[in-house]
Amino acid sequence: MAKMVRRTCAFCAEGEAGSVMYIATDKDIAAHQDCLLFSSGFVESEEHNPENLGIRFDVKSVVKELSRGKRLMCNFCQKKGATVGCEERACRRSYHYFCALCDDAAVETDQDNGIYRVFCPKHDPGNRTNHYGAANKKRRRSLTCPTVTEYMSTEDTAEENHLRILKRKNNRHKVRIEFVRKCKQAGLLDDIFEEMLDTLHLAQEKLMNDNTSEAEYEETVMALFDCGLFENILTNVYSGTEEKIQKLLENRKRLDHKIELLQDLKNVILPTPENIASTSSTVSE
Repeated sequence: MAKMVRRTCAFCAEGEAGSVMYIATDKDIAAHQDCLLFSSGFVESEEHNPENLGIRFDVKSVVKELSRGKRLMCNFCQKKGATVGCEERACRRSYHYFCALCDDAAVETDQDNGIYRVFCPKHDPGNRTNHYGAANKKRRRSLTCPTVTEYMSTEDTAEENHLRILKRKNNRHKVRIEFVRKCKQAGLLDDIFEEMLDTLHLAQEKLMNDNTSEAEYEETVMALFDCGLFENILTNVYSGTEEKIQKLLENRKRLDHKIELLQDLKNVILPTPENIASTSSTVSE
C-alpha cells in the first residue's frame, strides 16, 4: 500500500511546530504531521515502525479522511475540512487542528500510549471529574512536537491543573474583551453586527427551505446551538411560553365558568322543545 513520504521544512527551526509534513506526490497531497495525528477518523499505518517514520501513514487512509472532512464545518473559521473533533461524545464541534489551538481548545497527548485528543473549550477535561480513558479513541503511536501540544502529565497535582486552566481561561477572556474594545474604537462593531445579522438571515433561509440538504440543515442547526446565543434565546422563549400558557389556562377557566352561567340562563329563558311539547299537551287537555 502506498505511503505518505515524510519531509521537514527547510526554513523551520528544528522541532518547530508544523515543520514536519507528509507528502503524496501522485495524489498532490501535503499534510502537517499534527493535522494527521489529531484527525478523529484517522489512524497510523499498521506497518508503522518508530525507527522508520517514512512508512507512518497510508495514502489511502489520508484520502479517506480528507473526503470525510469535506462534510465538516470548522467551529472556529467556519470553513470545511474540519477533521479534528472534540472528544466529548455528545459534542458536535469540529476544527482544523491549528484552528483548535486558536480557539484555545485543550490538546492532550500521551506519548507513552500514543494518544492524541482535542477537547473544545466547553468540554475541557480539566473541568471534569471523570477524565477520559484511552479507549475513547483509537490508539496511535506517538511522535509529537512539545512546542505545539499540551502534555498533561499524570505527575501534575489536581490543584496545579486547576490553577493552570483558570489562568488560561482568564487570559482568553481578557484577549476577547480587549479585541471587542478595539473593534469599537475602530468603528467596526456596526459592520460586525450587520454581518452577524446577515449570517442569521441566511441560516433562517436554509432552515425554512424544504430543498436544503440534510447535511447542510444539520450543519446550520449545530452552528446555531454552538454559538450559545440560540440556546439562550430558546430558554427565554420557553420561559415566556410557560407564562403565556398559564395566562391562557386562567382565561379558559374564566370562559368555561361564563359558558356554564350562560347555559343556565339559556335553559331558564328559553325552554327546551320537550318542555314546550309538555306544556302544549297540558293546555289542550
